[in-house]
Amino acid sequence: MSKADDQRSIAVQAQLALSASDAVAAIANGSLGAVDYMHTLLAQARAQAGLNSLITVNAAAALDAAAQVDAARAAGHALPPLAGLPIVVKDNIDAHGMPTTAGTPALRDWHPAVNAPSVQRLLDAGAIILGKANMHELAFGATSTNFSSFAGHVKNPYDSARIPGGSSGGTAAAIAARIAPAGLGTDTGGSTRVPAALCGIVGLRPSVGDGGIQRRYDSGGTVPISHTRDTVGPMARTVADVALLDSVLSGLPVPSPEPLAGLRFGVPAAFWQPLDADVAAVMAQATETLAQAGVVLVDIGMEDVMAVNGKVSFPLALHEPRQAIPAYLAASGAQITLDDIAAQVASPDVRHAFGAILGDAFGAAYPDALQVQRPRLQALYRDYFARHRLDAIFFPTTPVCAVAIDGVQGSSVIAVADGAPGDAFTTLIRNTDPASNAGLPGLSLPAGMTAAGLPVGMEIDGPLASDSRLLAIGLSLEALFGPLPAPPACA
Repeated sequence: MSKADDQRSIAVQAQLALSASDAVAAIANGSLGAVDYMHTLLAQARAQAGLNSLITVNAAAALDAAAQVDAARAAGHALPPLAGLPIVVKDNIDAHGMPTTAGTPALRDWHPAVNAPSVQRLLDAGAIILGKANMHELAFGATSTNFSSFAGHVKNPYDSARIPGGSSGGTAAAIAARIAPAGLGTDTGGSTRVPAALCGIVGLRPSVGDGGIQRRYDSGGTVPISHTRDTVGPMARTVADVALLDSVLSGLPVPSPEPLAGLRFGVPAAFWQPLDADVAAVMAQATETLAQAGVVLVDIGMEDVMAVNGKVSFPLALHEPRQAIPAYLAASGAQITLDDIAAQVASPDVRHAFGAILGDAFGAAYPDALQVQRPRLQALYRDYFARHRLDAIFFPTTPVCAVAIDGVQGSSVIAVADGAPGDAFTTLIRNTDPASNAGLPGLSLPAGMTAAGLPVGMEIDGPLASDSRLLAIGLSLEALFGPLPAPPACA
C-alpha cells in the first residue's frame, strides 16, 4: 500500500468515527467536504451490505444534495444546523422519491407523494437521506427477522449471527456499523430503544401522552400500528447526537448536561427480574457506577405495573391497526387495502398478528383498555414519580442481549436466564412497553458490554414532557459511561 493509500485509509477511518455533531461542525468549517463524507459512508454501506440494514440506498440523490452543501459553503452562505449530515430513515416513514415499503411485499412499490413531517424537518435543517432502513415487517415485532424476499433478516453488527432488535433494527444496525451517524426509527412499544440497546447505540422515545399538544413530535406520514402509541424517534451513536436531532424535530433548544449527584432514580424490581446473567452483571456494575457518581437509587417497587400494562398493550396494538392502517393508506393515496397487506405478509409472527387484527381478537377489550386501564397506568406512573420524588426510573432496556437469528421460526422464542423459552416479542419489550403505553418518554443508552462483546443497554424513563431533562441527564450518563467501541468488523 502506498503512502497516499495509507493516508486515505486513515482519513476514511476518521470519517467513519465521526459523531453527527462532529460531522456537521467539520462540514460547516470546511475541514470536511460533504461529498467526500457521503462517498465514505456509501462505500461503508456497500462494505456492510451483508447486514441487510438498508432496503433502499439513495446514492445519486444523496451525492447531489451533498454537492449543493459544499457549493453553498464555498459561496459563503449560512448553513442550516444539520447541513450535509447523512441519515438513514426507517422504511415505514415516508420520504418522497423513495418507496415506503414497511418491509412488506404489498408496499414494495409504494412511493409517497410527500415527506413525513419528521423527515421534512430534518431535510429543512440540511440533513441528507443516505437510505431507507430495513425493519421488522410492518413494525410488528422486536427482532427484525424479516422474511420479505427484498428485505431479509437484519443482522447485528457486533455479531452477524444475532438479531439487532426491532422493529427499527435496520436503523440501529446501520448506525452501529458506521454507515450513518444518526437516523430515524419509530417506537410503539420499544422499537427505537430495543434495537438501540442490542446494537450499542442511543434511542429516544419522545413523549406522546394523550396525543395533540402532548406529543413532542408530529409523527404523521408513517405506516402505523397504533395512533395512541406510535411515534417517530431519533437514534444515533451518542446522546449528544440524539439531542441534536431532537432539537430539530421538537423546535426546542439542545439541553445542557445535568449533574448526576443527588438525582433520584427509581429501580422497581419488576423491571429487574429475571435477567440473563450477562445483562445482570453489566447492570450491577452500572448501578455501582451511578451510586459512586452520587445518584440515589430508590429500590421501591411499582405494584401492578406489569399487570395493568398487560390489559393495555395488545388491545391497543392489535385493534387500532384496523383503523390506523386504512386511514394512512387513504390519506396518502395508496391504492392498497388492509386486506391486501395482510394477504402478502411474509413473516410468520407478523402473519399471526394480522390474524388477530383481521379477526378483531381484542375488539371487545379495547374500550376498557383505552378508557380505564390506560388512564390507570398513567396514574400509577404519576404517583410513583411524585410519591418517591424521582427524577427518572432506571432499568436494563432488555432482559437479554442479542440472541441468535432463527431463520425458520423468525427468532420468535427467547429464554431468559434459566427460564422456559417464551415469546420473543413480549420478552424483548417487557421493560420498554409499560411507559410506552402510558405515553411517557424513555431514553436507552449503552451501559457496557458483556464478556462476549455484546452490548447491554440501560434506560431512563421520565414523567410526561420531561424529554429535555431526560436528554440532559443522558448527556451526563454518557460522560460517565462513554460510548461503546465500534463493532470489530465495522471500524
